[in-house]
Amino acid sequence: MTNYEEMLEQLKNGELESITIEKENFLEFRKILIERPDFKHFRGVAYHHGITVYTYTEEPSK
Repeated sequence: MTNYEEMLEQLKNGELESITIEKENFLEFRKILIERPDFKHFRGVAYHHGITVYTYTEEPSK
């Protein structure tokens, strides 16, 4: 099982540039993401075939 919480922390700390999530893992990942108090700092960009790439931004989304 993938440790998404650890991956999100690494992304936030600059240890990772981005996280790529495939469509079959999206709901599991999203559940962990939206539980975080800083979830609005994570920006997801959707691509073809259900792939979403997340990055961390200093400014939260509105």
